[in-house]
Amino acid sequence: MESSVSGVPVHYVEYGSGTPVLALHGAGVDHREIAGALEPIFANMPGYRRLYPDLPGMGRTPAPEAIASNDDVVDLLLGLIASTIGDEPFLVIGQSYGGYLARAIATLRPDQAVGLALICPVGAQTRDVPQHEVLVSAADLTGELDSDLEAAYRSYFVVQTPETLRRFQECVAPATSLVDESSLMRIFSQWELRDRPEAAKAYPHPVLVLAGRQDATAGHTGPSELIGHYPRATLAVLDRAGHALIHEQPQLVQALVAEWLTRVREVLDDKT
Repeated sequence: MESSVSGVPVHYVEYGSGTPVLALHGAGVDHREIAGALEPIFANMPGYRRLYPDLPGMGRTPAPEAIASNDDVVDLLLGLIASTIGDEPFLVIGQSYGGYLARAIATLRPDQAVGLALICPVGAQTRDVPQHEVLVSAADLTGELDSDLEAAYRSYFVVQTPETLRRFQECVAPATSLVDESSLMRIFSQWELRDRPEAAKAYPHPVLVLAGRQDATAGHTGPSELIGHYPRATLAVLDRAGHALIHEQPQLVQALVAEWLTRVREVLDDKT
């Protein structure tokens, strides 16, 4: 599907019906990665309309010169919300870079965004990040990936098994050739948001923060500190998980996201 926002054709995939859930992927991929992780959860939890956009410069959403900062990306997403969700209450989920954008949306729309889930979120700065460490190496890559994709897989996953290789091939690898690197460099050169998400008053709704203990991209210190701004947050730092946590610990992710959805449903029921 496609929605024109300020002249930009934003591509997104939509599943189901009910309460809208906006799910934002990380950098260097497209909607398929986060959709691949979340759809098995929603298969058992009806009543949610899932919206998975390709962020600018990734997948099938272009990034014209007018999109020159993360603030511009947030504005584009707010326009997408206006055109596809309107005034309805909605949930927002963000993975990695998508988590930074999701926090901004929740801050700017606290009365409408009634639930926030963050998976390995990055922030304005990153610190205390461990070295990449492979904990499990049981994947036979012989002839499976070209050299660039093999390097990407090995640097992303700390659990390298046939199952995580399959998930990489299905949900990550197809998007790498669709990345507009020059546009991302332009946008990321203006990384910090004009309104720091945690500078506003505390966000009152149910939150989930998931971090990988071995995450060499976002670390776990920064994500853990976010809960000070979210009084209704559950924090889980998962061992045997790096930045590819959604692939390496899928059962725990599914259980924790399902529990978060239950908490958000209580808020929605109170509003009706």
